[in-house]
Amino acid sequence: MDLTMRPRRLRKTEGLRRMVRETRVDAASLIYPMFVMDGKDKVEPIEAMPGQYRYTVDRLGEIVDQLGEAGVNSVMLFGIPAQKDPVGSQAYAPDGIVQRAIGRMKMLNPELFIVGDVCMCEYTSHGHCGVLCGCEVDNDKTLPLLAKAALSQVEAGADMVAPSDMMDGRVRAIRETLDANGHTDTPIMSYAVKYASSFYGPFREAAGSAPAFGDRRGYQMDYHNRLEGIKEALLDVEEGADIVMVKPAMSFLDIVRDVRERVNVPVGAYSVSGEYAMVKAAAAQGWIDEEKIVCEMAVSAFRAGANVYLTYYAKELARFIREGRIG
Repeated sequence: MDLTMRPRRLRKTEGLRRMVRETRVDAASLIYPMFVMDGKDKVEPIEAMPGQYRYTVDRLGEIVDQLGEAGVNSVMLFGIPAQKDPVGSQAYAPDGIVQRAIGRMKMLNPELFIVGDVCMCEYTSHGHCGVLCGCEVDNDKTLPLLAKAALSQVEAGADMVAPSDMMDGRVRAIRETLDANGHTDTPIMSYAVKYASSFYGPFREAAGSAPAFGDRRGYQMDYHNRLEGIKEALLDVEEGADIVMVKPAMSFLDIVRDVRERVNVPVGAYSVSGEYAMVKAAAAQGWIDEEKIVCEMAVSAFRAGANVYLTYYAKELARFIREGRIG
């Protein structure tokens, strides 16, 4: 058979395959999401997310050491306060759980890049992502509180803030507040395209953030919609977002690609708690090869166009990269 083009030629050896690889994965692009809680001397396992834990501030040295050994230099912090109220006041308290955790982690490792998740759901007694007017979240009354929360995290030492609430106009409100207080160089990574997804279930157990009534479909996006995701991303860039994120990752890689093709800022993809829990459960049954699945999921996000990958497998992925199992 006379074949001039034989694509298999470039697949012959591992060295050759790595040489011509189109998608590269770098540990510097990984962000590790983690949970901090009020209390003392506690590291609590999260039942729905085997291998993940909630840490009190005085035990953060353990995870900081683990991250350093793994080669992961970026984290995103979610706070679990001891007390909640209707307006989520611990989200913006100067001595709130996330604010104290930021200070402690910066003391332990000044080079650690810390992203503060900015939302109200972990801090409100009703579990919704903003203040209520009756049974509805009041978008415009929530904006100043989100801005206060972002400012308090930056003043505590956060390197970047990431609003995840999906209120309209929150990126502009945060950008204006940070700028007015001298933080013009602090970037915002917006959860620009955040779908109302069943993949968030384990997170709500981890953070104690399930809504007391109703759901979040009135402000998080309908997963049937594609063009709406592009609109949300473009709006957030216009308002001042420096990075836009798509969440979840695995079932929304078409959206990652759409957004990547339309914006001129970096794009993040968040591999969420449900994705992590499914892999862990299947691996525990011996049905899948956990390492290979984790690598394939990560590469698929980068191949779709992500520049930043948020994953509970960040430590493992960094090791796989270092050992040449993924690259």
